[in-house]
Amino acid sequence: MFTGLPASYDRLAQWLSFGQNARWRMALVDAVAPSRPSLVLDVATGTAGVALALHRRTGAAVVGVDLDDGMLRTGLDNVRRAGGPPVALARSRAEQLPIADATVDACSFTYLLRYVDDPAATIREMARVVKPGGVVANLDFLVPAQPLWRNAWWLYTRTALPLAGLATGGMPWYRVGRFLGPSISEHYRRFPLEWTVRAWNEAGIEGVTVRRMSLGGGLVMWGRRG
Repeated sequence: MFTGLPASYDRLAQWLSFGQNARWRMALVDAVAPSRPSLVLDVATGTAGVALALHRRTGAAVVGVDLDDGMLRTGLDNVRRAGGPPVALARSRAEQLPIADATVDACSFTYLLRYVDDPAATIREMARVVKPGGVVANLDFLVPAQPLWRNAWWLYTRTALPLAGLATGGMPWYRVGRFLGPSISEHYRRFPLEWTVRAWNEAGIEGVTVRRMSLGGGLVMWGRRG
């Protein structure tokens, strides 16, 4: 799925989201920063954009994990270009984190739950490694609730996005463009936002806050480990 994407991922993710990707990332960092963490786990770290932003804002050491080797290689390059801050990257499944219980002060994850077989179990696994009182925060796409924007979102994701991906990034981005809209719609058909909030609560995450962004096309959620 991600073959051919890492080298251009950050640039094209920004272009194809009309600049919203960076804004959503900063909202995620804003949710984590007030807790003043010393150690953060960033799951589905990709090219380490969120991991680096978390370190810049909080000064925390960050461990980023991802399953895709190409993304991790690009992430390592990005860490080196940033001057080698305390951001370590490793290959790991979100469903089986090689980390002891209650180890990290905060856990962030981005664009993850559509790619796992059991979202509820994955949420429990990430909550497991966070210390009591620590922050769990998530960034993902969302289907707009308002009919006008939902129709515009559907038209963009099914037609304009694949063609824009093809024009700017070639066939790998065309394939992603074709996949993305249906993937988002299907995920929320099976796991509505209300289900997601309930799954966080059942995993021991309290005070869950939901922030819909960019006319409902983006989602930032956060809460604290009980």
